Amino acid sequence: MKKSTTQLNNDIGHEKGLKRELKTSQLTMIAMGCAIGTGLFLGSGLAIKTAGPSVLLSYAIGAFIVLLLMGCLAEMTVAHPTSGSFGTIAEKYIHPMAGYLVRYSYWVAQVLAVGVEVSAIAVYMKYWFPGVPGIVWITFFAAVLIYINATSVNTFATFEYWFSMIKVSAIVGFILLGAYVLFGGTAHPNIGAENLVNDGGFMPFGYWGMWVAVFISLFSFLGTEMIAVTAGEAKEPDIAVPKALKATVFRLTIFYVLTIAIMLMIVPWKSAGVDESPFVKVMEILNIPFASGVMNFIILTAALSAMNSQLYASTRMVFSLSKSNHAPAILGKLSKKGVPVSALTVSTIGIIVAAIVNAVLPDTSYAFMMGISMFGAMFTWFTIFVSHLFFRRKWEKSGGRKLPVKMLGFPYFTILGAILLLGLTITSWFTGFKIMLQFGIPWLVVLSVAYIFVNKNNNQSNNHHKNVFNQKTDKF
Repeated sequence: MKKSTTQLNNDIGHEKGLKRELKTSQLTMIAMGCAIGTGLFLGSGLAIKTAGPSVLLSYAIGAFIVLLLMGCLAEMTVAHPTSGSFGTIAEKYIHPMAGYLVRYSYWVAQVLAVGVEVSAIAVYMKYWFPGVPGIVWITFFAAVLIYINATSVNTFATFEYWFSMIKVSAIVGFILLGAYVLFGGTAHPNIGAENLVNDGGFMPFGYWGMWVAVFISLFSFLGTEMIAVTAGEAKEPDIAVPKALKATVFRLTIFYVLTIAIMLMIVPWKSAGVDESPFVKVMEILNIPFASGVMNFIILTAALSAMNSQLYASTRMVFSLSKSNHAPAILGKLSKKGVPVSALTVSTIGIIVAAIVNAVLPDTSYAFMMGISMFGAMFTWFTIFVSHLFFRRKWEKSGGRKLPVKMLGFPYFTILGAILLLGLTITSWFTGFKIMLQFGIPWLVVLSVAYIFVNKNNNQSNNHHKNVFNQKTDKF
C-alpha cells in the first residue's frame, strides 16, 4: 500500500496545491452538466433531419464509443488523478509533444466554447429584456461565473450541481410528459410509434445518413471527459472517478435515447428542427402556459452550466501546461483557497475573442469558433484512445499497482474506439462540418511548429546556463 501511495504522489506532485474536495455526486453532475447542453434542447433536430428515425441507432453507436472512451479514461485517471488529466497522461506515455498538443487543443476548445456560450446567453436574455444591449448580459454573467470559479472548487461544484439538476429535471419532466402524451390521456392525431416508420421508413437516408448522424450525436456527449479533469480535485479518486464515469455514461445514454425516441414519436421527423423545439411542442400539446418562457429559462441554464464547466476545464488545463513548463510559470500559481486564479484570468479571453470575431466576421463567427472548438475536443478523444494503448503495456511492465478499474477487451476495444472516432472525423470532411478540419489541421501544424521552436530555445537556454556554470566551476 505504501508503494502505491508513493507512486501516486509522485505522479501528481507537480500539480500539488489543488484542494481535493469534490464528491462522487458532484463529479457526476459536473460531467452531465457539461454534456447536456443546447445540443440536446435545440440541436437534436439537426441529427433527426440528417438520419430520420434511424437517428436512434446513431445515438446508440455514439453512446457505445463514449462507453469505450470512458473505460479507457477511467483506468488511466485512477492511475493518474491530475488536473492535467489526459494531457499529462499523453505526455507521460506517448511523448511530451503529444501532451503539449492535446492540452493546448483542449484548452483552446474550452476557451472558445466559453465565448460562444456567453454570446448565446446574451441572445437568450433578449427574450425577457429586448431593450437591454447584449454586452450588458455578457459582462454581468461573465463576472458572476468568473467569481464562482475564483472562490473555491467547492463553490464551483455546488453551483454546477444545481445548474445540472435543473437540466436533468427538465429532461426527466420531458420524458414523463412525453410518455403521458403517447400512452395516456386523450389520443392525439399524428402522434405515436407509427412516426418511426412513416415518411420513408426507419432509415430514409440510408446507412450514410445514419453514420453522419453518429458524428452529430458525439457533439451531445462532448463534456463527459470533464470527470478526468476534476479528478485532480476529487476525494478518493480511486472510488469516485469510476463510479462517476459509469453513472454519467449510463444516465446520458438513457436520457438521450429516450428523449430522441419520444421526440420522433410526437413530432414527425420531417418537421423536427424546422418550426420549434420538440420540448416546446410537448408543452403546447399539453396546453402548458408560458411554454416558450420555460424553455428559454432551461436553455439559459444549460448555457450557464456549460460556460461554468468550460471555464473550470480551461483553467485547470492551462494550469497543468504551466506546471509542465509549456506555459508561463505565473499561470501555475494558486490562491490561498487553492484556485489557479491567473490561469482562470487567461482562460476568460474566449469572451473577448467571441466579441471581436463576432464584430469582424458577423456571418461566420459562430462556425469559425465552433470549428476550432470541436476539433480540439475530437482530437482529445482520439488521443485518449491512443494513450491507453501505450499506458496499459507500460503500466504493467513497470509493476504499477493493481488498479480498481480496468478496461475490458484490451487492446481490441481500445483500437476499435480509435478507428470509429477517426472514421467519424474523416467523415466530417464530406458534410457540412467540413470547417472543423479546415481550421483544425492548420491549428495542429502551427502548434507543432511552436512546440519545436519553444523546445529548441529551452534546450539552448539550458545548455547556455550549464556552460556558464561549468566555466565558473573551472575557475575554482
